[in-house]
Amino acid sequence: MKLVDLTLPSPEENLAFDEALLDESEEGNDEEYLRFWEPKEYFVVVGSSNRVQQEVNVEACRAEQVPILRRHSGGGAVLQGPGCLNFCLILKMQGSLSTITGTNTTVLSYHRQALEPLVLKPIERKGFTDLTIGNMKFSGNSQRRRLRYLMFHGTILLHLELDRVGRYLRFPSKQPEYRRNRSHGEFIMSLNIPAQAIKQAIGNVWSATKRLTVIPSGRIDTLLKERYGLEEWSWRM
Repeated sequence: MKLVDLTLPSPEENLAFDEALLDESEEGNDEEYLRFWEPKEYFVVVGSSNRVQQEVNVEACRAEQVPILRRHSGGGAVLQGPGCLNFCLILKMQGSLSTITGTNTTVLSYHRQALEPLVLKPIERKGFTDLTIGNMKFSGNSQRRRLRYLMFHGTILLHLELDRVGRYLRFPSKQPEYRRNRSHGEFIMSLNIPAQAIKQAIGNVWSATKRLTVIPSGRIDTLLKERYGLEEWSWRM
């Protein structure tokens, strides 16, 4: 598995980079990847089928110049910004990864194994694809599947300013049972662990040792022109 620890300059480029890696594997290079990136600015990302007005406090985002973007995987709307560590796994669909449920179980089990020694508390998988300590969520995840390869990506909250989440996001239209109508502030938590420690732990459980030396710049540019750089893509629902 190749390791990619690289944050591109803009939110749009970083979203496009994840999809570009999936395209590279699906269309012929047959590589598996683990990528990390850490946003430098605040922005909201809705899931592929989310309705922006339903999930996002658009007025607050516009007033504070917080971009609203759309990713190509499922799940709900999230706030990205300083204090978030994002990862993206590109994996071949085989064995336990052949199904959506099997993939969720496998990946989140690996991440529990990696992170529990750092937090010194039991980590549980709850809801759809959440990792929690107690009933407090610190990581949300989603998938995108092609014919041969899948992308499993998510966010680990390290020291995000949590009050911003309720400012920019509405109460979600879908919630896991364990949330029990709790507000954003009552439901999520940050780990307050250095990003490098988490990168190393997750990299170790996936045996990600080789480094990506050339990024797929052409694919990223194409995805920006066709999708992530277009307002109509972000606001299509």
